[in-house]
Amino acid sequence: MDFKRNILITGGAGFIGSHVVRLFVNKYPDYHIINLDKLTYAGNLATLVDIENKPNYSFVKADICDFETILNIYSKYNIDAVIHLAAESHVDRSIKDPFTFAQTNVMGTLALLQAAKEMWKTPYTNNRFYHISTDEVYGTLEFDGTFFTEETSYDPHSPYSASKASSDHFVRAFYDTYGLPTIVTNCSNNYGPYQFPEKLIPLFINNIRHYKPLPVYGKGENVRDWLYVEDHARAIDLIFHKGKIADTYNIGGFNEWTNIDLIKVIIKTVDRLLGNPEGTSDSLITYVTDRAGHDLRYAIDSNKLKNELGWEPSLQFEEGIEKTVKWYLDNQSWMDNVTSGDYQEYYQKMYQDK
Repeated sequence: MDFKRNILITGGAGFIGSHVVRLFVNKYPDYHIINLDKLTYAGNLATLVDIENKPNYSFVKADICDFETILNIYSKYNIDAVIHLAAESHVDRSIKDPFTFAQTNVMGTLALLQAAKEMWKTPYTNNRFYHISTDEVYGTLEFDGTFFTEETSYDPHSPYSASKASSDHFVRAFYDTYGLPTIVTNCSNNYGPYQFPEKLIPLFINNIRHYKPLPVYGKGENVRDWLYVEDHARAIDLIFHKGKIADTYNIGGFNEWTNIDLIKVIIKTVDRLLGNPEGTSDSLITYVTDRAGHDLRYAIDSNKLKNELGWEPSLQFEEGIEKTVKWYLDNQSWMDNVTSGDYQEYYQKMYQDK
């Protein structure tokens, strides 16, 4: 079957990536979507069983740091565009193991860029390298009403954000040096279905369900901007098709919450949906020593994306958190499978010889 486009989506078995893969496979039957994922602890193909047999979908287990393999994938599938989401993304893990973050996030991105440079031909009419990054590269904000914009200087404070900042610079350098058609977006914290339960919202939903402690860094005063993952996937779709080459777009939810206020909303919502009396799980809040280099506040200004391309979030946070909590409670077998690690053994065996 001939396809209009052959798009490589890296990290497509991860949280955000799986939503992007599903959206593209279902929305664009004339696109061949090649999902490349290493299937580390955060990659779970069980999130994509609804599309795994679609004729325009292929999965490839590979490491983005393996340059020769990446070259072969570009050649085999005639890749003409990349949506690059594969990354190590958990800050706590980066503090313990910065080498892995530098290897995957920097060298892996470089391998994908170099492969595109070698395989694509000018004038790059149908090519695009779209790199998804984070608002954490900008550093931290005070409680002064300011926001991160596309012109904000980079000031990363953790090994994770430093590795993402470096990868962003490589992407832009490949446009400046070689003319490779690149786009970078920086997003705020995502939440929604299928998120690995080391991240705050699914972790706390699961802990409340099992009546386990809810660890809160410091006093819980740190502020984050929250973006529903399906809104992010819509933004990626729009920017991929209509964004300007060599440009940057910030994607935020216009939803700032202190961690402690967010946690109280989660507690109230989970208790209500479980049929618990209000306040049942309040005592689970446990304050712990603050994370090293913990940024005070992130807040994204998405007005450029709204004004130029017409995107804005579809959900207010209260509505989004209601949908999210309900999804995790309705899909407890998925959560149990992930927390037990059973999903990883199954898919690693399936693809170990491929």
